Amino acid sequence: MSKKEGSNAKHKRGKTALKILGIIAAVITVLSCIGIIATAVSNKANIQLAQSFKKVQSDDRVLPVFEDGYWTFTTDRDLKILQLTDIHIGGGWMSAKKDSLAINAVASMVTAEKPDLVIVTGDISFPVPFQSGTLNNKNAAKTFAALMESLEIYWVPVYGNHDTEAYSLYSREQLSEFYGSDDLKYCLFETGDEEVDGCGNSAILVKNSKGVITQSLFLFDSHSYTDGDSFGIFWKYDNIHENQIEWYKKLVGEFNAQNAEAIEKGYETEEEKTEAIKKFGTVPSLAFYHIPSEEYMTAWKEYCENGRKDTENVKLLYGTAGESGRVICIGTHPDNLFETMQELGSTKGIFCGHDHLNTFSLDYKGIRLTYGYSIDYLAYSGISKVGTQRGCTIITVSPDGSFTNEGSSYYQDKYQILSGGTKESVTMQDLDADANPDDPIFKLDK
Repeated sequence: MSKKEGSNAKHKRGKTALKILGIIAAVITVLSCIGIIATAVSNKANIQLAQSFKKVQSDDRVLPVFEDGYWTFTTDRDLKILQLTDIHIGGGWMSAKKDSLAINAVASMVTAEKPDLVIVTGDISFPVPFQSGTLNNKNAAKTFAALMESLEIYWVPVYGNHDTEAYSLYSREQLSEFYGSDDLKYCLFETGDEEVDGCGNSAILVKNSKGVITQSLFLFDSHSYTDGDSFGIFWKYDNIHENQIEWYKKLVGEFNAQNAEAIEKGYETEEEKTEAIKKFGTVPSLAFYHIPSEEYMTAWKEYCENGRKDTENVKLLYGTAGESGRVICIGTHPDNLFETMQELGSTKGIFCGHDHLNTFSLDYKGIRLTYGYSIDYLAYSGISKVGTQRGCTIITVSPDGSFTNEGSSYYQDKYQILSGGTKESVTMQDLDADANPDDPIFKLDK
Protein backbone atom coordinates (compact mmCIF):
# COMPACT_ATOMS: atom_id res chain seq x y z
CA MET A 1 0.00 0.00 0.00
CA SER A 2 1.34 3.37 -1.02
CA LYS A 3 1.70 6.25 1.44
CA LYS A 4 -1.20 8.00 -0.24
CA GLU A 5 -3.48 4.92 0.08
CA GLY A 6 -2.47 4.48 3.72
CA SER A 7 -3.23 8.11 4.40
CA ASN A 8 -6.66 7.79 2.77
CA ALA A 9 -7.48 4.65 4.79
CA LYS A 10 -6.46 6.37 8.00
CA HIS A 11 -8.57 9.37 7.06
CA LYS A 12 -11.60 7.15 6.39
CA ARG A 13 -11.18 5.39 9.74
CA GLY A 14 -11.03 8.79 11.44
CA LYS A 15 -14.20 9.93 9.70
CA THR A 16 -15.94 6.68 10.68
CA ALA A 17 -14.91 7.15 14.31
CA LEU A 18 -16.18 10.72 14.25
CA LYS A 19 -19.49 9.54 12.78
CA ILE A 20 -19.85 6.94 15.55
CA LEU A 21 -19.06 9.52 18.21
CA GLY A 22 -21.54 11.87 16.59
CA ILE A 23 -24.24 9.20 16.63
CA ILE A 24 -23.51 8.44 20.30
CA ALA A 25 -23.63 12.13 21.17
CA ALA A 26 -26.88 12.50 19.25
CA VAL A 27 -28.43 9.51 21.06
CA ILE A 28 -27.36 10.92 24.45
CA THR A 29 -28.77 14.32 23.52
CA VAL A 30 -32.07 12.82 22.40
CA LEU A 31 -32.34 10.68 25.53
CA SER A 32 -31.51 13.68 27.70
CA CYS A 33 -34.19 15.74 25.97
CA ILE A 34 -36.69 12.93 26.40
CA GLY A 35 -35.75 12.70 30.09
CA ILE A 36 -36.14 16.44 30.58
CA ILE A 37 -39.52 16.44 28.87
CA ALA A 38 -40.68 13.34 30.75
CA THR A 39 -39.54 14.87 34.05
CA ALA A 40 -41.42 18.09 33.31
CA VAL A 41 -44.57 16.14 32.49
CA SER A 42 -44.36 13.90 35.59
CA ASN A 43 -43.60 16.86 37.86
CA LYS A 44 -46.57 18.77 36.54
CA ALA A 45 -48.79 15.76 37.19
CA ASN A 46 -47.56 15.33 40.76
CA ILE A 47 -47.87 19.02 41.56
CA GLN A 48 -51.43 18.86 40.27
CA LEU A 49 -51.98 15.82 42.52
CA ALA A 50 -50.53 17.74 45.47
CA GLN A 51 -52.79 20.70 44.78
CA SER A 52 -55.86 18.48 44.47
CA PHE A 53 -56.06 17.85 48.22
CA LYS A 54 -58.45 20.02 50.18
CA LYS A 55 -57.73 22.29 53.10
CA VAL A 56 -57.58 20.41 56.40
CA GLN A 57 -60.64 21.39 58.40
CA SER A 58 -60.04 22.20 62.08
CA ASP A 59 -62.13 24.35 64.39
CA ASP A 60 -59.50 25.19 67.01
CA ARG A 61 -56.17 25.28 65.20
CA VAL A 62 -53.48 27.42 66.84
CA LEU A 63 -52.08 29.98 64.41
CA PRO A 64 -48.46 31.15 64.75
CA VAL A 65 -47.30 34.74 64.61
CA PHE A 66 -43.77 36.02 63.99
CA GLU A 67 -42.71 38.04 67.01
CA ASP A 68 -39.34 39.05 68.46
CA GLY A 69 -37.54 37.05 65.78
CA TYR A 70 -39.35 33.71 66.27
CA TRP A 71 -42.45 31.99 65.00
CA THR A 72 -44.62 31.64 68.08
CA PHE A 73 -47.73 29.57 68.88
CA THR A 74 -49.71 30.98 71.82
CA THR A 75 -52.09 28.55 73.48
CA ASP A 76 -53.24 27.22 76.85
CA ARG A 77 -54.14 23.85 75.39
CA ASP A 78 -52.15 20.96 73.96
CA LEU A 79 -50.25 21.65 70.73
CA LYS A 80 -50.17 18.79 68.23
CA ILE A 81 -47.02 18.30 66.15
CA LEU A 82 -46.67 15.74 63.38
CA GLN A 83 -43.13 14.62 62.64
CA LEU A 84 -42.61 13.35 59.11
CA THR A 85 -39.24 12.22 57.86
CA ASP A 86 -37.46 10.90 54.79
CA ILE A 87 -40.22 11.69 52.32
CA HIS A 88 -37.78 10.94 49.47
CA ILE A 89 -39.55 12.49 46.53
CA GLY A 90 -37.35 11.92 43.49
CA GLY A 91 -38.86 14.64 41.35
CA GLY A 92 -37.97 12.91 38.06
CA TRP A 93 -39.62 10.81 35.42
CA MET A 94 -38.29 7.53 36.84
CA SER A 95 -39.78 8.14 40.28
CA ALA A 96 -43.13 9.62 39.27
CA LYS A 97 -45.32 6.74 40.47
CA LYS A 98 -43.54 6.33 43.79
CA ASP A 99 -43.56 10.10 44.28
CA SER A 100 -47.33 10.08 43.93
CA LEU A 101 -47.56 7.39 46.62
CA ALA A 102 -45.45 9.52 48.96
CA ILE A 103 -47.60 12.58 48.28
CA ASN A 104 -50.76 10.64 49.01
CA ALA A 105 -49.33 9.16 52.22
CA VAL A 106 -48.42 12.59 53.56
CA ALA A 107 -51.77 14.08 52.56
CA SER A 108 -53.66 11.18 54.16
CA MET A 109 -51.92 11.37 57.52
CA VAL A 110 -51.92 15.17 57.78
CA THR A 111 -55.61 15.30 56.85
CA ALA A 112 -56.53 12.69 59.43
CA GLU A 113 -54.37 14.03 62.28
CA LYS A 114 -55.07 17.75 61.81
CA PRO A 115 -51.82 18.88 63.47
CA ASP A 116 -51.02 22.44 64.43
CA LEU A 117 -47.53 22.01 62.99
CA VAL A 118 -45.69 19.53 60.76
CA ILE A 119 -41.93 19.18 61.20
CA VAL A 120 -40.06 17.29 58.46
CA THR A 121 -36.74 15.97 59.76
CA GLY A 122 -34.88 15.80 56.46
CA ASP A 123 -34.75 14.27 53.02
CA ILE A 124 -37.78 15.73 51.35
CA SER A 125 -35.75 15.51 48.13
CA PHE A 126 -34.00 12.48 46.68
CA PRO A 127 -32.37 13.65 43.41
CA VAL A 128 -30.31 10.48 42.82
CA PRO A 129 -30.44 10.24 39.03
CA PHE A 130 -30.38 6.46 38.57
CA GLN A 131 -33.48 6.20 40.78
CA SER A 132 -35.27 9.47 40.16
CA GLY A 133 -34.16 10.37 36.63
CA THR A 134 -33.11 13.91 37.53
CA LEU A 135 -30.49 16.00 39.34
CA ASN A 136 -33.06 18.69 40.12
CA ASN A 137 -33.61 18.61 43.88
CA LYS A 138 -35.90 21.63 43.77
CA ASN A 139 -38.59 19.63 41.96
CA ALA A 140 -39.30 17.63 45.11
CA ALA A 141 -39.24 20.73 47.30
CA LYS A 142 -41.78 22.44 45.06
CA THR A 143 -44.05 19.40 45.00
CA PHE A 144 -44.01 18.99 48.77
CA ALA A 145 -44.54 22.70 49.31
CA ALA A 146 -47.51 22.66 46.92
CA LEU A 147 -49.05 19.86 48.97
CA MET A 148 -48.63 21.60 52.32
CA GLU A 149 -49.90 24.90 50.95
CA SER A 150 -52.99 23.11 49.60
CA LEU A 151 -53.61 21.47 52.97
CA GLU A 152 -53.08 24.87 54.64
CA ILE A 153 -51.10 23.35 57.49
CA TYR A 154 -48.10 25.11 59.02
CA TRP A 155 -44.89 23.22 58.44
CA VAL A 156 -41.13 23.53 58.60
CA PRO A 157 -38.32 21.40 57.10
CA VAL A 158 -34.86 20.66 58.43
CA TYR A 159 -32.23 19.46 55.99
CA GLY A 160 -31.13 15.87 55.47
CA ASN A 161 -28.12 14.55 53.59
CA HIS A 162 -30.07 13.87 50.38
CA ASP A 163 -31.83 17.22 50.12
CA THR A 164 -28.71 18.74 48.55
CA GLU A 165 -26.34 16.17 47.06
CA ALA A 166 -22.93 17.23 45.73
CA TYR A 167 -24.25 16.71 42.20
CA SER A 168 -27.75 18.15 42.62
CA LEU A 169 -28.65 21.39 40.89
CA TYR A 170 -29.51 23.50 43.93
CA SER A 171 -27.49 24.19 47.07
CA ARG A 172 -28.84 24.46 50.62
CA GLU A 173 -28.64 28.23 50.33
CA GLN A 174 -30.70 28.19 47.13
CA LEU A 175 -33.31 25.81 48.55
CA SER A 176 -33.44 28.00 51.65
CA GLU A 177 -34.41 30.96 49.49
CA PHE A 178 -37.30 28.87 48.18
CA TYR A 179 -38.45 27.57 51.58
CA GLY A 180 -38.15 31.05 53.08
CA SER A 181 -40.05 32.76 50.27
CA ASP A 182 -43.11 34.84 51.06
CA ASP A 183 -44.89 32.81 48.40
CA LEU A 184 -45.10 29.92 50.88
CA LYS A 185 -47.68 31.16 53.36
CA TYR A 186 -47.58 28.12 55.63
CA CYS A 187 -43.85 27.34 55.67
CA LEU A 188 -42.13 28.58 58.85
CA PHE A 189 -38.57 28.02 57.60
CA GLU A 190 -35.97 30.53 58.77
CA THR A 191 -32.45 30.46 57.28
CA GLY A 192 -30.88 31.19 60.65
CA ASP A 193 -27.78 33.01 61.86
CA GLU A 194 -25.19 33.34 59.08
CA GLU A 195 -22.42 32.95 61.68
CA VAL A 196 -23.67 29.47 62.59
CA ASP A 197 -22.84 26.49 60.37
CA GLY A 198 -25.63 25.10 58.24
CA CYS A 199 -28.97 26.39 57.00
CA GLY A 200 -32.21 26.44 58.92
CA ASN A 201 -30.88 26.46 62.49
CA SER A 202 -33.82 28.10 64.22
CA ALA A 203 -36.31 27.88 67.06
CA ILE A 204 -40.09 27.88 67.18
CA LEU A 205 -41.75 28.85 70.46
CA VAL A 206 -44.90 27.74 72.21
CA LYS A 207 -46.18 30.22 74.82
CA ASN A 208 -49.13 30.34 77.15
CA SER A 209 -51.46 33.30 77.49
CA LYS A 210 -49.21 34.78 80.18
CA GLY A 211 -46.33 35.00 77.74
CA VAL A 212 -44.34 32.16 79.31
CA ILE A 213 -42.51 29.80 76.92
CA THR A 214 -43.95 26.36 77.65
CA GLN A 215 -41.95 24.62 74.90
CA SER A 216 -39.22 25.65 72.49
CA LEU A 217 -38.60 23.61 69.36
CA PHE A 218 -34.96 23.67 68.24
CA LEU A 219 -34.31 22.88 64.57
CA PHE A 220 -30.76 21.91 63.61
CA ASP A 221 -29.04 21.33 60.28
CA SER A 222 -27.09 18.11 60.86
CA HIS A 223 -25.34 18.66 57.52
CA SER A 224 -24.49 15.91 55.07
CA TYR A 225 -21.20 14.08 54.43
CA THR A 226 -17.70 14.73 55.76
CA ASP A 227 -14.03 13.74 55.60
CA GLY A 228 -13.86 13.96 51.80
CA ASP A 229 -16.81 11.58 51.29
CA SER A 230 -18.68 14.11 49.16
CA PHE A 231 -21.00 11.53 47.61
CA GLY A 232 -21.67 9.56 50.79
CA ILE A 233 -20.22 6.37 49.34
CA PHE A 234 -18.45 5.45 52.58
CA TRP A 235 -21.25 6.58 54.92
CA LYS A 236 -19.12 9.27 56.53
CA TYR A 237 -21.87 11.44 57.90
CA ASP A 238 -21.43 14.82 59.57
CA ASN A 239 -22.49 15.93 63.05
CA ILE A 240 -23.92 18.98 64.73
CA HIS A 241 -21.03 21.47 64.79
CA GLU A 242 -19.57 23.19 67.83
CA ASN A 243 -20.84 26.65 66.91
CA GLN A 244 -24.35 25.22 66.56
CA ILE A 245 -24.08 23.89 70.11
CA GLU A 246 -22.94 27.32 71.30
CA TRP A 247 -25.91 28.86 69.46
CA TYR A 248 -28.22 26.41 71.24
CA LYS A 249 -26.70 27.24 74.64
CA LYS A 250 -27.10 30.95 73.97
CA LEU A 251 -30.78 30.60 73.05
CA VAL A 252 -31.58 28.44 76.07
CA GLY A 253 -30.09 31.17 78.25
CA GLU A 254 -32.09 33.86 76.48
CA PHE A 255 -35.34 31.90 76.73
CA ASN A 256 -34.72 31.22 80.44
CA ALA A 257 -34.31 34.97 80.99
CA GLN A 258 -37.50 35.69 79.04
CA ASN A 259 -39.41 33.20 81.15
CA ALA A 260 -38.12 34.69 84.40
CA GLU A 261 -39.47 38.07 83.34
CA ALA A 262 -42.76 36.68 82.04
CA ILE A 263 -43.36 34.68 85.23
CA GLU A 264 -42.74 37.73 87.38
CA LYS A 265 -45.23 39.76 85.36
CA GLY A 266 -47.80 37.06 84.59
CA TYR A 267 -48.41 35.40 87.96
CA GLU A 268 -49.75 37.19 91.01
CA THR A 269 -49.09 35.07 94.10
CA GLU A 270 -45.71 33.82 95.25
CA GLU A 271 -47.08 30.29 95.22
CA GLU A 272 -48.03 30.61 91.54
CA LYS A 273 -44.65 32.10 90.69
CA THR A 274 -42.79 29.34 92.53
CA GLU A 275 -44.76 26.65 90.69
CA ALA A 276 -44.21 28.37 87.32
CA ILE A 277 -40.47 28.69 87.97
CA LYS A 278 -40.33 24.99 88.81
CA LYS A 279 -41.93 24.14 85.44
CA PHE A 280 -40.59 26.86 83.16
CA GLY A 281 -37.60 28.50 84.88
CA THR A 282 -35.50 26.26 82.67
CA VAL A 283 -37.35 26.43 79.37
CA PRO A 284 -38.67 23.00 78.25
CA SER A 285 -37.52 22.13 74.74
CA LEU A 286 -37.42 19.49 72.03
CA ALA A 287 -34.82 19.12 69.28
CA PHE A 288 -35.29 18.06 65.66
CA TYR A 289 -32.57 17.08 63.18
CA HIS A 290 -31.85 14.43 60.56
CA ILE A 291 -28.72 12.42 61.34
CA PRO A 292 -28.96 10.73 64.77
CA SER A 293 -26.46 11.46 67.51
CA GLU A 294 -24.02 8.86 68.81
CA GLU A 295 -26.26 8.29 71.83
CA TYR A 296 -28.86 6.60 69.63
CA MET A 297 -26.38 3.80 69.02
CA THR A 298 -25.00 3.78 72.56
CA ALA A 299 -28.48 3.46 74.06
CA TRP A 300 -29.68 0.81 71.60
CA LYS A 301 -26.53 -1.24 72.11
CA GLU A 302 -26.99 -1.15 75.89
CA TYR A 303 -30.61 -2.24 75.50
CA CYS A 304 -29.67 -5.13 73.20
CA GLU A 305 -26.76 -6.28 75.33
CA ASN A 306 -29.15 -6.51 78.28
CA GLY A 307 -31.22 -9.08 76.43
CA ARG A 308 -33.55 -6.48 75.00
CA LYS A 309 -34.65 -5.37 78.42
CA ASP A 310 -34.64 -1.94 80.02
CA THR A 311 -31.57 -0.91 81.98
CA GLU A 312 -30.90 1.81 84.53
CA ASN A 313 -30.13 4.19 81.65
CA VAL A 314 -32.45 2.93 78.89
CA LYS A 315 -36.24 2.61 78.91
CA LEU A 316 -37.80 1.51 75.60
CA LEU A 317 -41.16 3.11 74.80
CA TYR A 318 -41.84 1.47 71.45
CA GLY A 319 -40.33 0.34 68.16
CA THR A 320 -37.09 -1.32 67.16
CA ALA A 321 -34.01 -1.00 64.98
CA GLY A 322 -34.79 -2.74 61.70
CA GLU A 323 -31.75 -1.64 59.68
CA SER A 324 -29.23 -4.24 58.60
CA GLY A 325 -25.53 -3.55 58.06
CA ARG A 326 -24.66 -0.42 60.01
CA VAL A 327 -27.96 -0.55 61.95
CA ILE A 328 -27.62 3.03 63.27
CA CYS A 329 -25.91 5.51 60.94
CA ILE A 330 -24.55 8.27 63.14
CA GLY A 331 -22.06 11.03 62.47
CA THR A 332 -18.44 10.06 61.95
CA HIS A 333 -17.07 12.28 64.73
CA PRO A 334 -18.43 12.60 68.28
CA ASP A 335 -19.99 15.86 69.43
CA ASN A 336 -21.07 17.09 72.84
CA LEU A 337 -24.61 18.16 72.00
CA PHE A 338 -26.20 15.46 74.16
CA GLU A 339 -23.93 16.27 77.09
CA THR A 340 -24.76 19.97 76.70
CA MET A 341 -28.46 19.15 76.73
CA GLN A 342 -28.01 17.19 79.94
CA GLU A 343 -26.05 20.04 81.49
CA LEU A 344 -28.61 22.72 80.63
CA GLY A 345 -31.61 20.57 81.54
CA SER A 346 -33.82 22.10 78.88
CA THR A 347 -34.19 19.53 76.11
CA LYS A 348 -36.11 16.39 77.05
CA GLY A 349 -36.63 14.90 73.60
CA ILE A 350 -34.74 14.52 70.31
CA PHE A 351 -36.44 13.52 67.05
CA CYS A 352 -34.41 12.31 64.05
CA GLY A 353 -34.79 10.40 60.79
CA HIS A 354 -32.17 9.08 58.36
CA ASP A 355 -32.41 5.33 59.14
CA HIS A 356 -35.67 4.43 57.46
CA LEU A 357 -36.23 1.06 59.10
CA ASN A 358 -35.50 2.20 62.65
CA THR A 359 -38.63 3.10 64.59
CA PHE A 360 -37.63 3.05 68.24
CA SER A 361 -38.30 5.66 70.88
CA LEU A 362 -36.47 5.29 74.18
CA ASP A 363 -35.51 7.33 77.21
CA TYR A 364 -31.76 7.53 77.74
CA LYS A 365 -30.25 9.29 80.73
CA GLY A 366 -33.14 11.69 81.04
CA ILE A 367 -33.60 12.51 77.33
CA ARG A 368 -35.95 10.74 74.94
CA LEU A 369 -34.38 9.62 71.65
CA THR A 370 -36.94 8.99 68.90
CA TYR A 371 -36.74 7.87 65.30
CA GLY A 372 -39.56 9.25 63.19
CA TYR A 373 -41.48 6.74 61.10
CA SER A 374 -40.37 7.26 57.49
CA ILE A 375 -42.34 7.76 54.27
CA ASP A 376 -39.76 6.53 51.70
CA TYR A 377 -41.05 4.59 48.70
CA LEU A 378 -37.94 5.15 46.60
CA ALA A 379 -34.50 5.19 48.20
CA TYR A 380 -34.21 1.68 49.64
CA SER A 381 -34.48 -1.20 47.22
CA GLY A 382 -37.89 -2.82 47.55
CA ILE A 383 -39.06 -0.49 50.31
CA SER A 384 -42.26 0.42 48.47
CA LYS A 385 -43.46 -3.15 49.01
CA VAL A 386 -42.96 -3.23 52.78
CA GLY A 387 -44.73 -1.10 55.32
CA THR A 388 -44.04 -1.61 59.04
CA GLN A 389 -41.74 1.42 59.06
CA ARG A 390 -44.04 3.76 57.10
CA GLY A 391 -46.05 6.31 59.00
CA CYS A 392 -45.73 9.42 61.14
CA THR A 393 -44.85 10.40 64.69
CA ILE A 394 -47.48 12.23 66.73
CA ILE A 395 -46.05 14.59 69.35
CA THR A 396 -48.34 16.24 71.86
CA VAL A 397 -46.91 19.22 73.72
CA SER A 398 -48.81 20.03 76.91
CA PRO A 399 -49.27 23.42 78.61
CA ASP A 400 -47.30 22.20 81.65
CA GLY A 401 -44.14 21.71 79.54
CA SER A 402 -44.40 17.94 79.25
CA PHE A 403 -44.80 16.01 76.00
CA THR A 404 -45.80 12.61 74.68
CA ASN A 405 -45.05 10.92 71.38
CA GLU A 406 -46.22 7.87 69.52
CA GLY A 407 -45.32 6.22 66.24
CA SER A 408 -48.35 5.75 64.03
CA SER A 409 -48.46 3.29 61.12
CA TYR A 410 -49.72 4.60 57.80
CA TYR A 411 -51.63 1.38 57.17
CA GLN A 412 -54.59 2.15 59.38
CA ASP A 413 -58.12 2.75 58.15
CA LYS A 414 -58.12 6.34 59.40
CA TYR A 415 -55.32 7.21 56.95
CA GLN A 416 -56.51 5.27 53.93
CA ILE A 417 -58.09 7.89 51.68
CA LEU A 418 -56.56 6.46 48.52
CA SER A 419 -58.40 6.77 45.22
CA GLY A 420 -61.31 4.37 45.05
CA GLY A 421 -60.76 3.26 48.65
CA THR A 422 -58.04 0.82 47.62
CA LYS A 423 -55.08 0.01 49.84
CA GLU A 424 -51.49 -0.55 48.87
CA SER A 425 -50.30 -4.13 48.69
CA VAL A 426 -47.42 -4.21 51.16
CA THR A 427 -45.86 -6.72 53.52
CA MET A 428 -45.73 -5.71 57.18
CA GLN A 429 -42.24 -7.04 57.78
CA ASP A 430 -40.61 -8.05 61.07
CA LEU A 431 -38.18 -5.22 61.71
CA ASP A 432 -36.55 -7.05 64.62
CA ALA A 433 -35.01 -9.62 62.29
CA ASP A 434 -31.76 -7.74 61.61
CA ALA A 435 -31.22 -6.00 64.94
CA ASN A 436 -28.28 -8.07 66.21
CA PRO A 437 -26.38 -6.71 69.23
CA ASP A 438 -23.28 -8.65 68.16
CA ASP A 439 -23.15 -6.85 64.82
CA PRO A 440 -19.72 -5.20 64.41
CA ILE A 441 -21.41 -1.97 63.40
CA PHE A 442 -21.97 -1.19 67.07
CA LYS A 443 -18.23 -0.49 67.22
CA LEU A 444 -18.05 3.20 66.41
CA ASP A 445 -15.35 4.08 63.90
CA LYS A 446 -13.59 7.24 65.11
